Amino acid sequence: MLKDWRTAIFLFGSMLMSAAVAAQQSHPAKQAAQDRIYLDVVVTHKSGPPISGLQQEDFTVLDNKVQQSIDTFRALSGKEEPIEVVLVIDDVNTGIEHVAFERTEIDKLLQANGGHLAHPTALAFLTDEGLRVQNDFSRDGNAMSQEMNAYPIGLHTVLRSGGYWSATERFDLSLNALLQLANREAARPGRKMILWISPGWPLLSTPGVEAQMDSLQQQQIFTNVVKVANLMREGRITLYSIDPLGTVEPPERAYYWEEFVKGINKPGDAQYGNLALQVFAAQSGGLALTAGNDITAFLQRCLADSEAYYEISYIPTLGDARGPYHHVEVRVAKSGLAARARQGYYAQH
Repeated sequence: MLKDWRTAIFLFGSMLMSAAVAAQQSHPAKQAAQDRIYLDVVVTHKSGPPISGLQQEDFTVLDNKVQQSIDTFRALSGKEEPIEVVLVIDDVNTGIEHVAFERTEIDKLLQANGGHLAHPTALAFLTDEGLRVQNDFSRDGNAMSQEMNAYPIGLHTVLRSGGYWSATERFDLSLNALLQLANREAARPGRKMILWISPGWPLLSTPGVEAQMDSLQQQQIFTNVVKVANLMREGRITLYSIDPLGTVEPPERAYYWEEFVKGINKPGDAQYGNLALQVFAAQSGGLALTAGNDITAFLQRCLADSEAYYEISYIPTLGDARGPYHHVEVRVAKSGLAARARQGYYAQH
């Protein structure tokens, strides 16, 4: 049994290496200056829509607990600043029995307001054969609805019930799809929102697995964590995870990812849970939501982040910075309001 675990972990480490190699593929991204950090900040009450009308003096930015001088500040909405949206339909992790209902809910979103979408939008389909993304963005929700409904739901060769081996396959497919999509979107100008409809991929973080990892596997995990974080930051990508299974998932799976949200500073801290979809969503400044039977409403909640937000940039004054990971915190002076933004970044040099 021990030998089987070691073999499985070695092979899975090879999968992670392939993901790291895929992430290294060059993309012609329009990069921000290496030293400047841009934040897209959404401010809300504990519940409710984003708050507009705030001024620069209402915000404080901390980088590794050191207060930063805000260099530029803009109060924006999606009408003033172009935003692109990608809707990801995850057939690999959701399961065929739920994808049909998921499509019905997405269809409601696409056909609302007579099919006139607020932002240029593209559909992406994750299947056992990999990720397929529409080439063109469109505001025509009716046309997108027709294309989505014409896309076949494939038979699964990687089964959700297939145990550890199928879990590693689904993980590898999912992580590579995220890296592929992040590379693609980072190459495009402006702000991007990725709405990934999925219960998330297998975390693979259990005491038995973690105990068998060696330093090479931890380095591979850490490399992928940094790759995703850098692509998200450089491409101004905010990721949202919408779990369509709701209460179908047991609590220990549905919320286990929360243990991994805090950023990691070195390979020795790396666990497979650091590569979870929900973790990347929360760290990017997006949301990790459990939708259940009302997927449409939760998609609309995510898109509401574009209605009013604040672009803040600063050039870090780091003081006594330790490690490559920098935790970022944005505070709002007004009582009862909370700011949500990218939670951190990895130093480039």
